[in-house]
Amino acid sequence: MPCQEASFCVCLPSSLGSHLTAWRSLVEPYRRQMVLERRIFEGESWVHQMHDRLTRFAPTPELSRFNASAGSWVDLSPLLESLLHECLRAHDLSGGLVNAAVLPSLLAAGYTRTFSEGPTRVTASVVPPALPEVLEVRPRSARLRQGASIDLGGIAKGWLADRLAADLGPNSLVNLCGDLYARGGGESGDGWPVGMGGKTVLLLDMGAATSGTRKRTWGPDLHHLIDPRTGLPSRSDLAEASVLARTGADAEIFAKTALLLGSTKAEEYLVAHDALGWSLTP
Repeated sequence: MPCQEASFCVCLPSSLGSHLTAWRSLVEPYRRQMVLERRIFEGESWVHQMHDRLTRFAPTPELSRFNASAGSWVDLSPLLESLLHECLRAHDLSGGLVNAAVLPSLLAAGYTRTFSEGPTRVTASVVPPALPEVLEVRPRSARLRQGASIDLGGIAKGWLADRLAADLGPNSLVNLCGDLYARGGGESGDGWPVGMGGKTVLLLDMGAATSGTRKRTWGPDLHHLIDPRTGLPSRSDLAEASVLARTGADAEIFAKTALLLGSTKAEEYLVAHDALGWSLTP
């Protein structure tokens, strides 16, 4: 008698103001399901730990303390050190468009607290500096230039999705509110079905991410996606960009860059960076 497919889904408030959906599919006898459920539980706990360490909406997490110490060298955990290197990689890969140093611009646009708490008054913004100009990273330590601050945002979501999928096992899908990594062939073995641009695509050992300006908005031309060339919310002619890539981290970088570039330059960028597929919505 063939074994039955065992599938699990978990949704919870996540570290970065979104949700985690973690699927683990396994064709195994029933006794293995207890092991599977424990891994899912550990994944939930890990995401909550990431929230406690990486949110910018409280004064005590490591990221907030790092921002508050701008101008001084600060000892880092391996986690934050890795994420700061990822921020620098994202800046380089995007030609400066994915810039973690946009936090002052986000605050000026009114995004000073969690989205559920609502925006605050809009204030004057300035063009943010290039990230390598304000962030230095050494082994286990880093320094921000005085007056600079960073927001990990989507960069962390894609990076974390890659790592959680690796921990869950060889046939798993982790989706952090649009930043995901699909490992293995899913229930059918042909790939994990994921919605993209109004269609369903099958993902096997690849990442996907969507960047858009429609959901996190709080007024005319006010949303969370800052264009570092202006210091203001993006005025791109694209409302949404969804991208497939070899990792969730790369997909996040590619999607945000494509949206900021707009319809005339997005596809050229995605082809040049070997994106695996994309959907661009005006």
